[in-house]
Amino acid sequence: MVTASVVGLIATAGFIGALGILIKHFGMVQLIAGYDPDRVTDVEGLAEFVGTNVLYVAVLVLLVAVVEATAPNRSDLVWIAFVAGVGLLTVRMIRGARRYETDE
Repeated sequence: MVTASVVGLIATAGFIGALGILIKHFGMVQLIAGYDPDRVTDVEGLAEFVGTNVLYVAVLVLLVAVVEATAPNRSDLVWIAFVAGVGLLTVRMIRGARRYETDE
């Protein structure tokens, strides 16, 4: 059943996906929080890495929307997995982005 929360999740996935596409395919690294052009040594690599991970987050949000729409009474475990997945991807992005920076 499509509810307001499902519509909100789909819209959120679309927004996050658009950010991921802008970063990955259009090189808009200025959308990355904390981006410092003076410290980045490989802009294309950073855009590819962070953009891909942002797209992973969008897919996770979309998966939660699908579960909410198809089995709303069983979505608790999916939400727990979602929070864990986003947390792990966040740590991965923060730590992984460091390889594209200098140590000034």
